[in-house]
Amino acid sequence: MPSLEHFRQRLSHFEALPQMVMLGIISGLCTGLVILLFRLAIELPQHWLLPSGISEDFESLPTWQRFGFPVAGSLILLLLVTIPKVSRSVGIPHLLERLNYHQGRLSLADLLTQFVGAAIALGSGHSVGREGPAVYLGGSCGSLIGQWMKLPNNTLRILIGCGSAASIAAVFNTPLAGVIFAMEVILLEYSILGFIPVIVAAVVADVLVQLVIGHAAELKLPALPTDILPELPLLLILGLAIGLVAAAFIYTLQQTMRLRGTPLPVRFMIAGVLAGAVSMAVPEVMGTGYDSIERLFDGPAMLDLLLLLLLCKTLLTPFVIGLGIPGGIIGPSLVIGALAGALLAGFAQHLGFDMPIDLFTTVGMGAMMGAILNAPLAALIALLELTDNSAIILPGMIAIVASNLTLRSLFKRPSAFQAILEARGLDTSQAPLAQALSRAAVGSLLERDLISTSALITVADANQLLKKAPRWFLIEQGESNALLPMGDLARWLDKHPSEQDDLCIELMQIPAARQEAIPIYSRATLHEAWESMAAHGVSVLLVISNQGSPLGVIRRSKIEEYYNHKQAL
Repeated sequence: MPSLEHFRQRLSHFEALPQMVMLGIISGLCTGLVILLFRLAIELPQHWLLPSGISEDFESLPTWQRFGFPVAGSLILLLLVTIPKVSRSVGIPHLLERLNYHQGRLSLADLLTQFVGAAIALGSGHSVGREGPAVYLGGSCGSLIGQWMKLPNNTLRILIGCGSAASIAAVFNTPLAGVIFAMEVILLEYSILGFIPVIVAAVVADVLVQLVIGHAAELKLPALPTDILPELPLLLILGLAIGLVAAAFIYTLQQTMRLRGTPLPVRFMIAGVLAGAVSMAVPEVMGTGYDSIERLFDGPAMLDLLLLLLLCKTLLTPFVIGLGIPGGIIGPSLVIGALAGALLAGFAQHLGFDMPIDLFTTVGMGAMMGAILNAPLAALIALLELTDNSAIILPGMIAIVASNLTLRSLFKRPSAFQAILEARGLDTSQAPLAQALSRAAVGSLLERDLISTSALITVADANQLLKKAPRWFLIEQGESNALLPMGDLARWLDKHPSEQDDLCIELMQIPAARQEAIPIYSRATLHEAWESMAAHGVSVLLVISNQGSPLGVIRRSKIEEYYNHKQAL
């Protein structure tokens, strides 16, 4: 029976597809279970606290409670962050930071903070979404699985992608959109090794949620008209308008991020008081707002109310997110896009045009999501899966492309996640070299022909060691261990053939191309090895096991060969 250590060694290689599929199944199951618990943590308190007993029905609250809920939520969140070891950085931007700067290592404390913090924020009616926290929870599940099994660091990256895709699939019942989101936003690459386990994780999580609670998606979209050619010009205008709305959203987020130097209690209370004050006048702004979308489909709304709600949602959500409330922006982006689409269609109807509100509302959702997240393909696939109608593809493509071009080219704004990272002074873009070398672990290029020896040995012992034909000797001398090429010792003995067998040789003194034995764990990625070599000025590293015992060496030339081979494929 294959051992766990053998399993780890196989995962060091880029081609370890069967092993990654197994991990995708495990990640999908764990993420699905966590998302089910997360859903209960949000909906059960709302069922008890809201007069109607319906989740997200904050409109049923009296006016004073609509103010008190967000304020109370901010106070509880303040108490949460005063607990020792509670992380203050969560959400998808923090996930991307850990993925790119810390080899994808997330902690159980991070997961619990996001779980509890987001449940409080959503339960108290803050204008945030649950999908962003769900992605963080899924990514954390994948990372923790890899760390618990002590898997190579290159595996953690894909496991985070598995958890992210599984979370989107579990929340929306859109497994394909989850896969594309993980590749387009989280991993920032498309590869066969990544695709297959991520697909498996998304499918497993989707099936698990449907078996337990049935169809989990809260969005219920109506059937759409099939003849959409007459609406194409207005759909282009919709994309341009949503690009403008997305630019206002990102600008508000960027400006609010400048307040991060303000003490956390002040920021949380500002968020609570402002959210409460807006909610008193416009209760529909509370929570994610999916119920507002459904009302748009049920019947026409007044244009002034749509405009008011659009302005409040577009400005309030990035403001509270920028102040540090631990919620997401994916759900609110769908709501904002739906409001913008309904507003444009309603205005066209007011001018005498027969514009289908359902179509513009639905397409607006995808256009806003694609622009704010910089994930046009994920947004398009989400529209396709949510509507179960291929007729949405053409109008969706037109509006999504127009909104993305407007936001990126006209207003020069980044995605919401990138804006948050830039405000923190971080850059998650990877050079081709770093991206390629992050896909495999040091163990994949490990050379095991290494023999340990003391620094002082006899000529006879040296000849015996040479008979074993190792490529490298590990000279153990306290904390100043060194790596000695076998050929250098052989040449020294050839130049001193008359030396007696019992004569001692000081291996640290003979002429040789010795290098300091810089250790690196076998689970580290090739990119980590490359950076370590550059930092220490060496061309070879000592590879050690999880327990610290020597396993072999890895050479710079082998890493270069690996990169050149991958570039040639």
